[in-house]
Amino acid sequence: MATKANGEFLLRIEDIDQSRARAEWEELIYKDLRWLGLSWPTPVMRQSERLEAYSESLHALHNQGLLYPCRCSRADIKAALNAPQEGAMPVGPDGLIYPGTCRPKNAPTQPFAPGDTLRLNLNEIAKRHGAELELSFLETGPQNGRIKFTLQEMIDTVGDVVLARAGMGTSYHLAVVLDDAAQEVTHVVRGMDLFDATKIHVLLQHIMGISSPIYHHHDLIRDDNGRRLAKRDDARAIRTYRQDGHTPDSIRQMVGLTSSGT
Repeated sequence: MATKANGEFLLRIEDIDQSRARAEWEELIYKDLRWLGLSWPTPVMRQSERLEAYSESLHALHNQGLLYPCRCSRADIKAALNAPQEGAMPVGPDGLIYPGTCRPKNAPTQPFAPGDTLRLNLNEIAKRHGAELELSFLETGPQNGRIKFTLQEMIDTVGDVVLARAGMGTSYHLAVVLDDAAQEVTHVVRGMDLFDATKIHVLLQHIMGISSPIYHHHDLIRDDNGRRLAKRDDARAIRTYRQDGHTPDSIRQMVGLTSSGT
């Protein structure tokens, strides 16, 4: 897609969670992608080297009164959602929808401490812009068209998402928005499993004055039982196919990028 648009394919190493980062795994990314015939400009952007940029944006959002520290554990959130309601607990693109336990009545004035978990205060945004605020992004994937949603829908189905996780200094949502802007990304291509999370990114772009790229959420590659292939499914790793004698063309045919005999 990048080639057809006379654009440039970018590779980014998203390693903010250092507990899950390994040099050998990163090297395997390079090896697999090069084997498939992909190339990209170097050096690649590495999120672990951009913590200062993320911190600056967090301070800016906090100074606007849009962030608050949260000390709830996952168990605390689950317990709060379990009582007194019955039935399935509400889940959004960021996990369990936060019930607002730590949300202040007024915008916090005290600076946050390093290592705090910080959440985006959607209620505060609604006070300033109105819950009927309409946001949208252009989608060129299977759900092709202009995808529209309101801030109230975000409050109901997403909740106050985490923008800085304890021990990381940022979160996936904040990092990718700032990285896309820094790299002047015009088109984002990623899996359908991130379709709902894109609404979080578009909201962040709106409140930070960043232009939204065009998005393409492709269908996921699934096994014979309908389960999506994931990193935990090491038996399906590209290296395994490579070692078993597959070629880049056979991999493309396997995932539906080419048809037999083309």
